[in-house]
Amino acid sequence: MEKQEGREAAEVRTDDPWYDALASGWGELDGTGTPTTPVAPAPAAATEHESRAAEIYLEVQRSAAFQEVRSRYRRFVVPATLAFLVWYLAYVVAATTAPELMARPVAGAVNVAMVAGLGQFLSTFLLTWAYSRHARLHRDRDALDLRWSVFDRTRTQEHHRTRESVHHRPREQHGTQEQHTAWAGERR
Repeated sequence: MEKQEGREAAEVRTDDPWYDALASGWGELDGTGTPTTPVAPAPAAATEHESRAAEIYLEVQRSAAFQEVRSRYRRFVVPATLAFLVWYLAYVVAATTAPELMARPVAGAVNVAMVAGLGQFLSTFLLTWAYSRHARLHRDRDALDLRWSVFDRTRTQEHHRTRESVHHRPREQHGTQEQHTAWAGERR
């Protein structure tokens, strides 16, 4: 991967339909079922196709299925993150405020601090496993269904747009009358 330098490297692309929606409120709904933050209007230079795609993405974001996936994500991540932070801070606080407790031997040269430190590593791996298991069992299938519905909608939209452009385009002539007459003469 090459490192880009200059003005282009610092620019943020905002033509992604998820950018405005996710960056400004993360899809939370107020009591009426609408997003709490208004969605920024599309740039003036956006094409009709891009605005249709953005409408599809925003419609999916407002859907009950998307909100359920986000809710399941939050119900796992927020408590797990808080529990891990409390466990980590408890270790740091105990190491600094109760050195005699942390120095207490458990088995031979192994003390409480070593066991708690290894517990930090173990809890990291357990949390990673629990997160991936929760995602696989409770979110991935629904998220994949949402992804396919967006894909189907955009594909259908593209198909209709292509079909409309073909029907509204004037028929192209395949050569002049002289070329047709010359071709007919060659065939004889």
